[in-house]
Amino acid sequence: MTNHVMKVSCPTRAGIVAAVSGYLAAAGCDIQDSSQFTDQENGRFFMRLRFQSDRDGEGLAQGFAATAREFQMDYEIRDLSQKARVVLMVSRFGHCLNDLLYRSRIGALPVEIVAVISNHTDYQRQVVNEDIPFHCIRVTPETKPEAEAAIMQVVRDTGAELIVLARYMQVLSDQMCREMSGRIINIHHSFLPSFKGANPYKQAYERGVRLIGATAHYVTADLDEGPIIEQDIIRVTHAQSAADYVSLGRDVEAQVLARAVHAHIHHRVFLNGNKTVVFPASPGEYASERMG
Repeated sequence: MTNHVMKVSCPTRAGIVAAVSGYLAAAGCDIQDSSQFTDQENGRFFMRLRFQSDRDGEGLAQGFAATAREFQMDYEIRDLSQKARVVLMVSRFGHCLNDLLYRSRIGALPVEIVAVISNHTDYQRQVVNEDIPFHCIRVTPETKPEAEAAIMQVVRDTGAELIVLARYMQVLSDQMCREMSGRIINIHHSFLPSFKGANPYKQAYERGVRLIGATAHYVTADLDEGPIIEQDIIRVTHAQSAADYVSLGRDVEAQVLARAVHAHIHHRVFLNGNKTVVFPASPGEYASERMG
């Protein structure tokens, strides 16, 4: 028996849960965990089920097509034994990169990191020592189209389904954002929507805030405006300097980004207009293969 996850979204109406669970039961599947939510404002229903089956996910998805048409469903069924293929992108701040590499190594993030891309060479040796291909793709205003074409070639060659911007300090073009819609996660070192743009910690310091935070979101053509997946905060006082804010914020950034990636690769995130629905993890999904 293999673990699978099923995601369903559709206009809300009576009988959705019965139709989905009835199909899985008739197909011999054993439902282990289920979450659901109805957005009362737009009338849309969201559901995530984790189940076990000895059938392949593609066959189950094909068999569900008639039910999906009846309820106008968007749906997918994924085999959880297949690790997500991920490309990490980083500039000169390595704390999020280091954290993701470690979590992947111990199995806390069940992903296959197929490449690391950077516009600098600071982390080349470290990445290569992890047996992960490293690509240094320089970016200037004049070479931006060529650089993005090279990035997308790496994505296509590796079969990556997700790009994680682990403090990659370059703005992506509208075209790339559209092509990878819902498949690029960024960590912003601010508790959005406050203090957007450059140097948010300095902005927060100058405003005398008592809480600083970080936001992980999907990347869209609107800078720092993509659907939010995960956020967290840490308390500060008048005694901290602007440099303290930066140092304290690093831990928050790494944790928030890791949690967002975890939610995405376990298919817990649903896009809902300019927002997201993020269901809790199923039992066992936080477990690591080993401690270190």
